[in-house]
Amino acid sequence: MKIAVFLPNWIGDAVMATPALRAIRTEFSQATVVGIVRPYMADVLAGLDLLDRVMLYDPRGKEKQQRGLRFVHRMRKEEFDTAVLLPNSLRAAWMARLSGAKHRFGLDRDGRGWLLTDRIAPKPKSEPHPVIDEYLRIAERLGCRALSREMELATSENDESAIEAFWNEHSVAQLPSGYLCLNPGGAFGAAKHWPVESFAALARRIVDKLNHSVLVLCGPQEREEAREIAKRADSPHVVSMADIQPTIGLTKAAIRHCELLVTTDSGPRHFAPPFQIPVVTLFGPTHIAWSETYYPRAVHLQHEVDCGPCQKRVCPLQHHRCMRDLSVDRVFNAVRSLLARVGKADAA
Repeated sequence: MKIAVFLPNWIGDAVMATPALRAIRTEFSQATVVGIVRPYMADVLAGLDLLDRVMLYDPRGKEKQQRGLRFVHRMRKEEFDTAVLLPNSLRAAWMARLSGAKHRFGLDRDGRGWLLTDRIAPKPKSEPHPVIDEYLRIAERLGCRALSREMELATSENDESAIEAFWNEHSVAQLPSGYLCLNPGGAFGAAKHWPVESFAALARRIVDKLNHSVLVLCGPQEREEAREIAKRADSPHVVSMADIQPTIGLTKAAIRHCELLVTTDSGPRHFAPPFQIPVVTLFGPTHIAWSETYYPRAVHLQHEVDCGPCQKRVCPLQHHRCMRDLSVDRVFNAVRSLLARVGKADAA
């Protein structure tokens, strides 16, 4: 048996898909499971045994083998028995149909039901429901019985060497008590961003009050933001990754070895639960329930406003109060409280 799994296109969603992938891997242990994945997502699941291999799919990419009819031809040569669609897009349903897979499982949304052989009724869009549970519903319909919400990730030897080399180069910044990670920004849009000055003030307070170093993470688009946070924090114990080549693997390794992560509602937020790292997530325009992970070492903070959560990429009212009015005091108190709670639990 050969199963094609169309994987999500967002980093956080890919991590939240790992419980469903584990269920498929367990139920169909003798099958070949192939992930259909965008190239930039391949590193997210690297090192895990959830997939036998991946096929890189990039509909707008330069590689002809990764798009269009050539990719369809490659899929048809695989002779998939079953296609599992985790994304809700019409494009994914079309590709699954064109692959020739006899059975095609996915949510019956946005008029794509006729392309599926096994339709799963969607929940109303007006009611937020966790993505992690939606993926598990698809796995359950496939016949999977070992269902769990436990997410998984791994780091490679290269990832581990890279974070060790980084700290060797920044040894002056290290404090004996370890470091906390700050993850600003997010690919979703500017509405998810917490102000740079707030992150900088939080970093200073973590160093001064908690005696921990601070590492500011960043992706390719957040380098200037990370650099500015470290600059404004004005402490030798606050450093950023802005001046090195950011990779998903390095970010995973950095979070794996930190004491706690403070993050916006963006992809790297989901790197914390698989590594059992405490995480404080700052929510603004997005509804907490859509990305709930049921992780006991997580604290969600959201400043209530009468216009939100609006689910918009950019604040339509241009005041961005949902994030600007989330105070440094509130975030710092949550960090301190979570560190204390987790410390007591580990000691017990």
